[in-house]
Amino acid sequence: MAEETKTLDDLGQIKDAPPAGDAAAAAPVHEQKLDAHGRAYATGKRKDAIARVWLKPGKGMITINKKDYTQYFARPVLQMLLQQPLTAASRNTQYDIMATVKGGGLSGQAGAVRHGISKALTYFEPELRPALKKGGFLTRDSRVVERKKYGRAKARRSFQFSKR
Repeated sequence: MAEETKTLDDLGQIKDAPPAGDAAAAAPVHEQKLDAHGRAYATGKRKDAIARVWLKPGKGMITINKKDYTQYFARPVLQMLLQQPLTAASRNTQYDIMATVKGGGLSGQAGAVRHGISKALTYFEPELRPALKKGGFLTRDSRVVERKKYGRAKARRSFQFSKR
């Protein structure tokens, strides 16, 4: 146990030792994480949708559930959502992306694929992490639909009140 200090002179005699948490305070080093085929794999989630994303060097093709992303997500807003992390990292035509997505609706699926692409980019190129983190692409949007309660019409809406 450490010696007890009672006076200011005792404090002056204590040698300055580096704090114990100094090594832990250093910034974490992120490494490249690739599978046996040279691809980066990540899982993205949004609402009830789960996307499994594989990223490898290529010409910029994005395939979702064995379809082109423009065919799977017909709405331009959803297509733009997928492109956001690639545009933020300025890697639009450098990687081929293959994703399988299930659960939820189209909007949730697009958000899940975007989250998965962002994570896979950081696994393939760890130096892109600050740019993607600043854009908010690595944060999982944890909002989900609230469950229905008994005695209620929906999660919070009650049945119509009638005096008689």
